[in-house]
Amino acid sequence: MKAQTFLPQDYRPAEDEPFMNDRQLEYFRRKLETWKNELLEQSAETLEGLQDSGRSVPDIADRASEETDRALELRTRDRQRKLVTKIDSAMRRIETGEYGYCEKTGEPISLKRLDARPIATMTLEAQEKHERRERVHRDD
Repeated sequence: MKAQTFLPQDYRPAEDEPFMNDRQLEYFRRKLETWKNELLEQSAETLEGLQDSGRSVPDIADRASEETDRALELRTRDRQRKLVTKIDSAMRRIETGEYGYCEKTGEPISLKRLDARPIATMTLEAQEKHERRERVHRDD
């Protein structure tokens, strides 16, 4: 196990330091870990809420409203589950030294992009190209 890297509380990755140095990797690892923990907490709250709402509601309008809320909660929970999987994948890339580099081009992903979306796997340009190609094939 690697020794913990010291990270000042106000640390932000900067363009003028070596890309994906130990401090940057630790910064993103902590950011991902915090995000994952928040999602897992929200997921647990969602489960409790779904269990509490399992009672039978006699009024048809109330029942329909509750079913709609329940479906929305389940969709949200599924989205959170997929995000947790992507966070785990990003944390594995940190461990293997692949984090921060585009999976298509191998180029560094901008620090601004990673800070905004720490699970990003492509540079903005590669992502846009990928989405354009997807859109074209979807129209077929």
